[in-house]
Amino acid sequence: MPEGHTLRRLADELQATFAGDVVRASSPQGRFAESAALLDGSRVLGAEAAGKHLLVDFEGGRLLHVHLGLYGKFLVLPTPATPPVGQVRLRIESQTAFADLRGPTACELWTPAQEAELLARLGPDPLRTDADPMRAWQRIRRSATPIGALLMDQSVLAGVGNVYRAEILFRHGLHPLRPGLAVRRGQFLELWQDLVVLMADGVRVGRIETVRPEHLPLVAEDALPRYVYRRTGEACLLCGRTVLTDVLVGRNLYWCPRCQPAYRGTR
Repeated sequence: MPEGHTLRRLADELQATFAGDVVRASSPQGRFAESAALLDGSRVLGAEAAGKHLLVDFEGGRLLHVHLGLYGKFLVLPTPATPPVGQVRLRIESQTAFADLRGPTACELWTPAQEAELLARLGPDPLRTDADPMRAWQRIRRSATPIGALLMDQSVLAGVGNVYRAEILFRHGLHPLRPGLAVRRGQFLELWQDLVVLMADGVRVGRIETVRPEHLPLVAEDALPRYVYRRTGEACLLCGRTVLTDVLVGRNLYWCPRCQPAYRGTR
């Protein structure tokens, strides 16, 4: 599933491409036809991301909400528009560009009230300037749930997926099964600030790169710059111990048993 940086890049691209333009909207697949007709001929006011949700604002108080899920794609291309290929749920077209949405988990028209409800139930997003990390901290500090699960809970912290979860915990030496209430305030705030920087870098370069510059020479030439994610059975870049994996709330964990020692019951 795309992580928060992907949605932010998409929102920025839609903003730069369509904001201020009157667009045509259609649903070649037919599943969004009625709602697309309401958007057809209206002006795009802007686009933003909240965690893993995309929100495109149209005039008339109409808001397009998209969640890509595991398989969704929203591709923006220059005109002339080509005939739709595959199951295109929504096509947006201006005089200079068009965008095709395929396979989303959610594609629906919302009201401003529904947007407000979404933002209220999501945790703070490290990519949003209005994010308050203390909202996440207040949930984490009281919870016996493992920090590896809390970081993936979008109501605690929005936009973080499995890659950022694995890598940020490694960078801060935290075992993924450490209870939230055993994470110190200073540890969390350092982790949060690191996420702000790493996810912004992800928006800039278009992929997740988490290895610190001084450790890049340790990464194999043909490998992605990651410490532990999908490196089960390989040697830790820093200490040489074998990277381990387990499953937590349906998703794979990755960690180094030396660099991220198990929690022993003391803070």
